[in-house]
Amino acid sequence: MTRLPYFCIPGSLGSMAKRKNRNIGWKILLFSIITAVFVMGGFSLYEWWLERGSHFIHYPEFGIEIPVNYSIHGIDVSKYQNIIDWELVKDMRVENVHIGFAFIKATEGLGNEDAYFGRNWKKAKDAGLIRGAYHFFIATKSGKMQAENFINSVTLKEGDLPPVLDIEQNYGVPADKLRERVKEWLDTIHNYYGIPPIIYTNVDFYKRFLKDDFDEYPLWVAHYLQKERPRIYRAWSFWQHNESGRVNGIVTRVDFDVFNGDSLEFRKILMN
Repeated sequence: MTRLPYFCIPGSLGSMAKRKNRNIGWKILLFSIITAVFVMGGFSLYEWWLERGSHFIHYPEFGIEIPVNYSIHGIDVSKYQNIIDWELVKDMRVENVHIGFAFIKATEGLGNEDAYFGRNWKKAKDAGLIRGAYHFFIATKSGKMQAENFINSVTLKEGDLPPVLDIEQNYGVPADKLRERVKEWLDTIHNYYGIPPIIYTNVDFYKRFLKDDFDEYPLWVAHYLQKERPRIYRAWSFWQHNESGRVNGIVTRVDFDVFNGDSLEFRKILMN
């Protein structure tokens, strides 16, 4: 019987192709695993490098004028402050001024969570700072759905600050529609957490879009043009008085805030 060469045996080419495909599959899988390990390792190394760098950030002072008529000072942060050494933040003191609370960005719009929220939320608490979470409002989106995004990301505990709605732009949305969506967010959050939320905005935006309809809510107001108090007609709880402060443990400039009251009044507004 005449034997056919191996490469002429029926089915041999198919078997070789299958083996070749299996080998390629394994190589692709192995390459994917190695790539994933390097990516995760690289990200961890980057975080370590940033955090290590923050240990060496020491400022002689806060770098700004601090309102002296207030006893409770704080900051607000987001991913733009990168990795923060919260222990250094807590320990910094210039005369009688030290950081006692921090508002931390949690969410934005419908499905976004700040990249550093989880870390900041835990580390600020571990360092002994009073913490609060805020949501950056997108006026073109449903207020209720944005509230649900915040709820899905933020678990508030006893001693935390009330939730905050950060609203600074109307994105072309008419004033009546904007107020309707803001009210949706506030009502949904109030019902879920059992505490009235705080509204954050600047003086001009509040006067143009929110006045009268939201005066019963605690207000955190941004205004940088006066040294004693913000220029606004209504009562306020927090004042963001500067956006260019320096704090040990943070590599970037940071917003500075004060609470409008004493320590007893401050404790009364916290979650219980």
